[in-house]
Amino acid sequence: MSEAPLSELHNQENMVSRLRGAAKSRAPAPENRENLPPKTRAAAPENQENLPPRTVLGGLQQNAPSRAQNQRATGKQGGSSQPTCKNEDFSKSCAEKTSKQPVFQIHVDEPDCAVSRRPAAPRVKPAEGSLLHPAMTRLRQPLAPLDLPSAMDVSFGDSPMDMSLIDGEERTQDPSEVPEYAKEIHTYLREVEVKMRPKAGYMKKQPDITGSMRAILVDWLVEVGEEYKLQNETLYLAVNYIDRFLSSMSVLRGKLQLVGTAAMLLASKFEEIYPPEVAEFVYITDDTYTKKQVLRMEHLVLKVLSFDLAAPTINQFLSQYFLHHALNKRVESLAMYLSELSLVDSEPFLKYLPSHTAAAALLLAHHTITGESWPAALWEVSGYSVEDLTPCLQDLHQMFLGASQHAQQSVPDKYKSAKYHEVSLITPPATLNI
Repeated sequence: MSEAPLSELHNQENMVSRLRGAAKSRAPAPENRENLPPKTRAAAPENQENLPPRTVLGGLQQNAPSRAQNQRATGKQGGSSQPTCKNEDFSKSCAEKTSKQPVFQIHVDEPDCAVSRRPAAPRVKPAEGSLLHPAMTRLRQPLAPLDLPSAMDVSFGDSPMDMSLIDGEERTQDPSEVPEYAKEIHTYLREVEVKMRPKAGYMKKQPDITGSMRAILVDWLVEVGEEYKLQNETLYLAVNYIDRFLSSMSVLRGKLQLVGTAAMLLASKFEEIYPPEVAEFVYITDDTYTKKQVLRMEHLVLKVLSFDLAAPTINQFLSQYFLHHALNKRVESLAMYLSELSLVDSEPFLKYLPSHTAAAALLLAHHTITGESWPAALWEVSGYSVEDLTPCLQDLHQMFLGASQHAQQSVPDKYKSAKYHEVSLITPPATLNI
């Protein structure tokens, strides 16, 4: 043999021996490293720096070790692969490499076909100093327009709950004033009014108060409602709470005003958007009661009423009757006047249901202004005929005749204003010819 073949053979044997040594050192490295004592284990990476660099063969790339094994091998042999950034020598280079890649990436799941058909979305240049990755600044593509069938084409202008412009203010129409729902609402109110009616003769069981005291209290509540510009419905609810409370509880005359104050407070909280504060109700009692007493009475009234505050009132039924039949505004105001007069005296009007009193008041007002009888449309919507309304109608007529001589004048004074067309100044008919 010549020297060239011998030298080549010698070089090949050295390469094979180095590869075998690298393979041996790589295979048992984890077990041997764990069995080393602490000092030897700590010094192992320094001693391994003298090992020859690892050579990766092309045929082994398909069966490459896992990422964890590569990291352990890299830390052990100090090869040319990416460092783990735990050594201070590589901290600077690691910072440079990691800064080029975003910390978070957004992956959008969409079909491949959609990506191929959809044009590239425009990109918005992020603001200077922004932390958003450019992929996050891609604009969302608008959805394709929906082709709704003609049957599903709904005009919001025809919705019964549309927003109407009244007196320059935008408000939502009351559901009870919508013809589409009025029949179902009326049926429901007729059922509930029976459950929430006070006892007609409860005043006979009260040991210390009388009907005239109750009339004074209601007359005072009318003034309170006018002073604080409360809704008429608030007054009706307060009177309902008082009668239902007195139907179950005996009250001393010194606490009757406290019951009325607590009832008005509850009705204001239930009906008003901005109810008066408790201190306001203490003030209107001329500091007769404290704030603590008003709140304690409010709690007692709630317990006695079992928290049933949504009681049907005469005012609610009148609103429904006004909706179903176009009436003169003076007729409506006079019906409201007669209904509010019926709140002052407990006898004989507590024996009538709110729907019954409302229909009788409307019939009397309609006959007083127009001279006509009970319209057929109101007969159908209310369910009361003239014969059904006759007893209540006669009681309302007697009350109407003596309204100007009644001891309590808050209601007539209220309806003297132009807001209610001065209906309290109307002379009542002497007789009823209906």
